[in-house]
Amino acid sequence: MIGIVNYGAGNIFSLTSALERLNIPFNMVNTEVELNQYSHIIIPGVGHAGAAMRKLEQTGLVAPIIALKKPVLGICVGMQLLTEHSEEGDATLMGIIPVKTKLFNKAQGIKIPHMGWNDIDHKNNSLFEGVRSGTQFYFVHSYFIEYNATFDIATANYGMPFSAAVQKDNFYGVQFHPEKSGAAGERLLKNFSNLKL
Repeated sequence: MIGIVNYGAGNIFSLTSALERLNIPFNMVNTEVELNQYSHIIIPGVGHAGAAMRKLEQTGLVAPIIALKKPVLGICVGMQLLTEHSEEGDATLMGIIPVKTKLFNKAQGIKIPHMGWNDIDHKNNSLFEGVRSGTQFYFVHSYFIEYNATFDIATANYGMPFSAAVQKDNFYGVQFHPEKSGAAGERLLKNFSNLKL
């Protein structure tokens, strides 16, 4: 069963609606004890990374999340929280994946935020099983995770290549919103729910 970290910085409704459509059982995680009750954990997130990190710290769940050995998926800002630092609010984050979250550069002639459908090229990874490379996913973000070949499992391009998805050990992150990405996004959520370590 999936536990969704409930720290006041996620669009819980769209995610839970997608899980219900897929008949994937889930519940909310508010405490460390609850964190240990689920086989898979999702960290959702929308909005400001610095503010989201402060909210997560207030729950007392940061250290327990870092110590997890089960599959963990960060979505959008939830993915950014897995990184070391965000330029958004000059915030120190969980540091699980040693990359940084940066602001897109308007000088490249792009609109910020990056909003809408964009195709991704993904590596051979269990999270993307059954998803064709080049498939489009739905993005809404002004900050991106810098590309690092060691941790990158899917790349998108918006004026420059950036990591659309990352992995380090049992921790996964996706910058796009799978719950808003149609059949491909639902397949990814299903794949995550079936991950075995």
